[in-house]
Amino acid sequence: MSLTVKICGLSTPETLDAALQAGADMVGFVFFPPSPRHISLETARDLGKQAKGRAVKVALTVDADDATLANIIETLRPDILQLHGSETVARLRDIKQTFGLQVMKAMAVETTADLAPLPGYAAAADRILFDARAPKGATRPGGLGAVFDWHVLENLDLSLPFMVSGGLNAGNVAEAVRVTRAGGVDVSSGVERAPGTKDPEMIRAFIRAARATEELSVR
Repeated sequence: MSLTVKICGLSTPETLDAALQAGADMVGFVFFPPSPRHISLETARDLGKQAKGRAVKVALTVDADDATLANIIETLRPDILQLHGSETVARLRDIKQTFGLQVMKAMAVETTADLAPLPGYAAAADRILFDARAPKGATRPGGLGAVFDWHVLENLDLSLPFMVSGGLNAGNVAEAVRVTRAGGVDVSSGVERAPGTKDPEMIRAFIRAARATEELSVR
């Protein structure tokens, strides 16, 4: 089974093209002003056209209201909504019913206790993304370059597709996949030379390293 590779927080035509050319399965766009990766709707329109038909487009939001989601959907035409805030199971269901799009719910993980809400989210979402828990006082929930203990997910019994995020880079992605047996990986800060500034060569290196894990798994 092939690994799904997502490059998140893309904000320029050049870095998006690097991700697409290197074979990213998913490309993520951030709509959350506190993030250095936040993009305007105008930028989203152009990047969305560039990515159309070449990769799955993911719109990342944090506790966004319906009006905000509607504007993003109209502009980007995403395939998946990534909900990265404190959205409840009921909110997930409302969003799916209102907008008719797939929903990926991000869950912050530090210990096994953080998995307690998983059954509820798994019943409502189409995909789960496990990310490192942000430290207290952080202004945003993800993209902070922090790694969580992947062994928390080691014996996870989840029928839903899931991805791992949080501090991944070309050097550790193979170990993350080996420990978690995740079907997908998601990187943002791990392919940046500065916060919010993606590096094309780092993007290519990450995707090469992620694809190499597929070769190992079939040997």
